[in-house]
Amino acid sequence: MSSAGRYGRKRVLLLGLCLFGLASLAGGLAQAPGHLVAARAAQGVGAAALAPAALAVLAETFPEGRARVRAFGVWSAMNAAGGAMGVLLGGLLIEYADWRWVRFVNVPMAACALALAWRGVADSAPASRGRPDVLGAALATAGTTLLVFGIVRTDRYAWGSPVTLATLAAFLHVERTTAREPLVRLGLFANRSVAGANAYNLLVGAAMAASFDFVSLHLQRVLGKGPALTGVMFLPFALAVIAGSVLAIALGYRFAPRTLLVAGGTLTAAGFAWFGLISADGGFATDVLGPSVVAGAGFGLCLGPVVSTATAGVAAHEVGTASGLLNSSRQIGASLGLAVLGTAAQHRTGEAVTPEALDAGYALGLRLGAMLLAAAVVVALLVLRRSGPPACAEPGERAEPGERADDGAAVSVTD
Repeated sequence: MSSAGRYGRKRVLLLGLCLFGLASLAGGLAQAPGHLVAARAAQGVGAAALAPAALAVLAETFPEGRARVRAFGVWSAMNAAGGAMGVLLGGLLIEYADWRWVRFVNVPMAACALALAWRGVADSAPASRGRPDVLGAALATAGTTLLVFGIVRTDRYAWGSPVTLATLAAFLHVERTTAREPLVRLGLFANRSVAGANAYNLLVGAAMAASFDFVSLHLQRVLGKGPALTGVMFLPFALAVIAGSVLAIALGYRFAPRTLLVAGGTLTAAGFAWFGLISADGGFATDVLGPSVVAGAGFGLCLGPVVSTATAGVAAHEVGTASGLLNSSRQIGASLGLAVLGTAAQHRTGEAVTPEALDAGYALGLRLGAMLLAAAVVVALLVLRRSGPPACAEPGERAEPGERADDGAAVSVTD
């Protein structure tokens, strides 16, 4: 069971916002690299608490039907809008102010979000007082960290080292045998929607995080753009994500989420393949603008449907867990994607630092990102069930017997 389900969704949401804001303040005041790393770790803990809690609130408030499609579409559009503002504001602050303000700016934002959540989110009673699975959480964190570290330092440590594999195996054993409430009930993955959405999200997260980094580095290190101008050049991508998220709301009334995931993943893969054609003597208009619009629109088309799919057919007391799994799969995918694709790009670049050599590495990484997105489309086609459009139920209503949930799976934990 997730912390949101265990201690109450509103309580965890507020706690996560407080921790994120305070850690951002500490990061801005950091006087040594170790202080900054510790603050970033605390930020991650705060974000890990508030993200699934926020998704759980949405999933509980809009359990099914058109209102659910609209809610997750608006959530996706707001995420994209925040990303657009973050990229632009971050570039401006780095170039014209100081890097510390990239941390400080989070503090008033967290305070505003805290006030809105305090007034606008209904409280929920804790679902259980059972003992938390501390050992499972520690093993999952250690295993994932060792896996990413092994990929990044593959020249010295094998990513499939016995220590890494043993840690991950111990985590699975603990989750199956623990007398406490497991961190993740493994039976949850018997739900094809949960398994498929998380696999899809992991692959998309891996491709997006790495490719975002490659495009940013290409603009700055190959084309010679400054941080502020790079932020401005990312706006077309962010605006296209917003447009794709809004389009997903309209199309979500007519098509099943599986269809939108396939279409959005295919469109995003095409955009990244286009990105893979970048050249050292190119420019923003020729190499970046077009693929930004295509990839951004496709990514926006995926955001809402993948969330609704990952939480559909899940028992009410496990919605928080399903939301946490989705957030974790994205973060793990981002870490693995940066490690794997970054390593591949570095191997292609070699020791050279010329624009041509750097461009070759970034282009390879972007093409590999397109391949990961193509794999995500295959997962959606093979794992997720075919279905019709979601039922027209509003919040508080239930679908009639025989109707399908909006992920195309019957409302059953084991479907």
